[in-house]
Amino acid sequence: MKKFNVLFIILFLSIFSKAQQATWKIVPGHITTQWADDVNPANTLPDYPRPLMQRGDWQNLNGLWQYAIIPASENDAIPTTFQGNILVPFAAESALSGVGKTVGKDSILWYQRDITVPAKRKDKRVLLHFGAVDWRSDIYVNGKNVGRHEGGYDPFTFDITDALKKGTKQQLDVRVWDPTNDGPQPHGKQVIKPEGIWYTPVTGIWQTVWLETVPGTYIASTKQTPDLDNKNIAISASVKNMQSGDELSISAWKENEKIAEKTGADTSVTLSIPDPELWSPSHPFLYDLKISVMRKGKAVDEVKSYFAMRKISVAPDENGIKKMMLNNKFLFEFGPLDQGWWPDGLYTAPTDAALKFDIEKTKEMGFNMIRKHIKVEPARWYYYCDSIGMLVWQDMPSGDLGNHWEPRPGVLGRATDRDRTPESEGYYRKEWNAIMDALHNYPSIIVWTPFNEAWGQFKTADITNWTKQKDPSRLVNSASGGNFFPVGDIEDLHNYPDPAMPRPDIFGDKKALVLGEFGGLGLPVQGHTWQEKNWGYQSFKSNDSLFKRYQSLTDKLEELIRAGLSAAVYTQTTDVEGEVNGFMTYDRKVMKMPVEKLKAVNEKMYEVVPQ
Repeated sequence: MKKFNVLFIILFLSIFSKAQQATWKIVPGHITTQWADDVNPANTLPDYPRPLMQRGDWQNLNGLWQYAIIPASENDAIPTTFQGNILVPFAAESALSGVGKTVGKDSILWYQRDITVPAKRKDKRVLLHFGAVDWRSDIYVNGKNVGRHEGGYDPFTFDITDALKKGTKQQLDVRVWDPTNDGPQPHGKQVIKPEGIWYTPVTGIWQTVWLETVPGTYIASTKQTPDLDNKNIAISASVKNMQSGDELSISAWKENEKIAEKTGADTSVTLSIPDPELWSPSHPFLYDLKISVMRKGKAVDEVKSYFAMRKISVAPDENGIKKMMLNNKFLFEFGPLDQGWWPDGLYTAPTDAALKFDIEKTKEMGFNMIRKHIKVEPARWYYYCDSIGMLVWQDMPSGDLGNHWEPRPGVLGRATDRDRTPESEGYYRKEWNAIMDALHNYPSIIVWTPFNEAWGQFKTADITNWTKQKDPSRLVNSASGGNFFPVGDIEDLHNYPDPAMPRPDIFGDKKALVLGEFGGLGLPVQGHTWQEKNWGYQSFKSNDSLFKRYQSLTDKLEELIRAGLSAAVYTQTTDVEGEVNGFMTYDRKVMKMPVEKLKAVNEKMYEVVPQ
């Protein structure tokens, strides 16, 4: 009888999966990655979405939802009819969504699906999590609005317990409005009319949606900050509905051995870490962490996490030159500009294996750093950087670029700040704050970059100082690519295609000197391009000529390291839409230069001795 039941379940799941596949198909017209064939509407991006704060009781809501795109001027009531299915969490404009339609500022994108919650939920809370939704989202449960969120790059959560009706089946609706570059909000490199370095719009849900059932008293968030010099880590937790007499128990573990623990009423503690094992790209060691709410000696709620002992700083080397230091030692940081775009999923990698692939391939090429450019990734991307050993420079997604500039006092009379409206400034500050909160605990992130190439750059000194005050444990690269002000830790020059170094006579006595972008060598590969019209900063027709030119760039880079350069960023990891200057094609199917040769020339950079 048991054997029959198992066979029946397997048969049912097989039929259900095929039925789901029959109602969804990838939108044709563009190249796809090898992982597109692995996308299953019945099991879409099923991995646990928040590695830094794990519980066992959760439910993935990815998969087929109903959708409708309606004029923004129409009645704002929840639609009663829908236009078809959309595969969440792929944006409406993407091929993997099954929709492939542009939404725009004059339309509203609606989602709907039924969800199942536990039948017995006395003294429990049901939390609805969104990894990211671009841009303004209103969430409804059984027709009741449970909250609004504005921001396309930060995760958010609503407690939907009070909106649930009796029984297990509930209705979930999501309303999304996204003006893309027609609005003042951060939108990154997506625009209504893609061309050049600007790409296809992304509207709606683009990261995992999930449910979590938690106790009435539960841990809502944590914050972990290592202090390598003092051999400790500061840990705090935000606990909802903590009762009198409750205690917080926090313990650190090294390979299943408890090495530190504190229990008490305080929600902020400092744990001493004996003989700390240092995290670095060559040794990405992670400690485990357990945080529990204790009541009368029993755990009411518990989350599992991890942390690393590492330090990033700017200090003079033995020659008196300001350098970026990892764990109090100079390490030249070298890596690609990583846009994080996909031809089939746009902002969203087709599978978790695809998400991990780019990082692994970057490591194989001999790089130790990634500049995450004008985009924020899902939590699992940063987890892989933590565990694989990849330093991360994190950009703030730009927005409200405009062209109205007013001169401000600055470097050699060239630095300028833009005047942005209070609304525009408010959106920027709100989202940058939320992004920094969401990403704070990932040890791989060592640099915050508020502005890139003066795109929408405003109140530079204020924003830079605020960023540094909010997180003094990391460096701040206030203006990548120029438009320098006398604030921040890094002076960052962009130069194409050959490498160059910022002028040390400007802020070289106070900041580390880095090359934030260079290279951009282009090679289109037939059958693997997004469109016929494409470009690179310098174009080539063969793999051999491309590699020889790349090698010549690294030769010049060695000279700059000797002269005091701390880091360099090559453009870029992959081709993106019209850009064909990646190490890989946009579909990730072709490496344009041999990995072994790249690794050999790249790793030479770490052996150069500054003079």
